[in-house]
Amino acid sequence: MAAARWRSVFLGSAGVLAALALLVYLRGSLPGEVALYDAVLAWASPLVVSVFHKINYLGDKRVILPATLFLFWVASPNDRRRWWLWAGVMIAAPILEWLGKGLIGRPRPEGTSMGFPSGHATAASAYFFLAAYLVGKRLDRPGARVVLLWIVAGVLVVLAGLARIVLQAHWPGDALAGAVLGLACVSLAAWYHERCR
Repeated sequence: MAAARWRSVFLGSAGVLAALALLVYLRGSLPGEVALYDAVLAWASPLVVSVFHKINYLGDKRVILPATLFLFWVASPNDRRRWWLWAGVMIAAPILEWLGKGLIGRPRPEGTSMGFPSGHATAASAYFFLAAYLVGKRLDRPGARVVLLWIVAGVLVVLAGLARIVLQAHWPGDALAGAVLGLACVSLAAWYHERCR
């Protein structure tokens, strides 16, 4: 049952990512994206921007990669045996993000470097959703604590993506695509892990 659920999450997230990529590739932006970007920037006072400079570290690879060691520590002994699978998520996500930037070729709001999908949002999504999965497996039973883990992970991913918009580094679609890409990587690994248990 768990494997089927993770398969559905993977297929859904991969489908959303493909739809976002196709829309951005063909149209240049998502419907309403520029208006949303402008609204976020209008809301972002200097104090908000300074707070989001700190929040931006949630998706910084210099923080996420060393923090990956924490995932191996919190994993149960059974899950720790598949350390290569969890490391693979944290390696595959940025590689796929880099490939996506090359394929879609959409520039960021400021500058000429490519922005779709956001690397910070991808890294945060892969890390925090993988942490929620591994810690949730350690709790070994579904319930309020596992749901709370996933809610906290989701909030942290949203904050990391919002930071990229507030700091004018990415369009909202870039951040959304990064979050979905990270979830797709985690759900694919979870699907494989549950099938092989």
